[in-house]
Amino acid sequence: MRRIVAVWQRRRHASTWPINESAGRRPADWKGWPGGKQFAVVLTHDVEGRVGLERCRHLAQLEMGLGFRSSFNFVPEGAYSVPQELRLWLAERGFEVGVHDLRHDGKLYQNLAQYRINAVRINQYLEQWNADGFRSAFMHHHQEWMHSLNVKYDASTFDTDPFEPQPDGVGTIFPFWVPAPNSSAGGRRGTRFVVDTEHSSNSHSPAGAQAEESASGHGGFVELPYTLPQDSTLFLLLREKSGEIWRRKLDWVASRGGMMLINVHPDYLHLRPGKAKPNLSAEDHYFALLSYLNERYKGAYWHVLPREMAEFVRHS
Repeated sequence: MRRIVAVWQRRRHASTWPINESAGRRPADWKGWPGGKQFAVVLTHDVEGRVGLERCRHLAQLEMGLGFRSSFNFVPEGAYSVPQELRLWLAERGFEVGVHDLRHDGKLYQNLAQYRINAVRINQYLEQWNADGFRSAFMHHHQEWMHSLNVKYDASTFDTDPFEPQPDGVGTIFPFWVPAPNSSAGGRRGTRFVVDTEHSSNSHSPAGAQAEESASGHGGFVELPYTLPQDSTLFLLLREKSGEIWRRKLDWVASRGGMMLINVHPDYLHLRPGKAKPNLSAEDHYFALLSYLNERYKGAYWHVLPREMAEFVRHS
């Protein structure tokens, strides 16, 4: 049923997906990326089940072989337990660990009272895992409530994605600052990256929502929207037979000087969509994307972990 609906959604949003031209506008006082780089690259992974958990090391080794590092977001109380050994293995090799929702059940933002209880649990895992970032399940987002989490960044939004349950994109391929309620954008210099949370991507938030006090002590957090379609969207939902959409969107982001942020799931990399020959897997397409990035844009991009991107925005 989702695939049938997706065909209609794809036609309806052809002018804004996978590329929404207006999202390429640079912030008014944009001064560029560090080192004069043309654009930025951030790689992230959401691990949804045991299958994905078992493939984390393999995916990390694939990325290391090409000179990349990424963040792995784990579900604290989901269908699997996150071994401390795996988290340490990733950290020792220069990867990042983030928190992916609490239970991955789609209920995080349904009720404010329950959310406050869950936020306490999420903060405990953030501290235990030495994690700076958060991403909710199904890309649900509620930036006002997010201020109760001890995070430097959230990664639960996107520039454009009509296929998500909460499809209101933030309309930018740049990271931005989300100030805490009643704060002056955290005392940061200038206004680039700052977004008005009252009019940001919360039109589908639960009724009766109210602003939460910032638990981070930093006056807000950084929002890192993904700007390339998710692998699950391309290969599971749309059953694309190639990575052409990824490459096309990457070229566009690079031409606009934005942030290429992708979310790939270890759980789905074994998929072999379509009947094209050779019948490549999603992992093959991801490997090809990273190789394309290295070959075409070598030396032109600033590659960092999400926490490093958040620090850049916070101090810019």
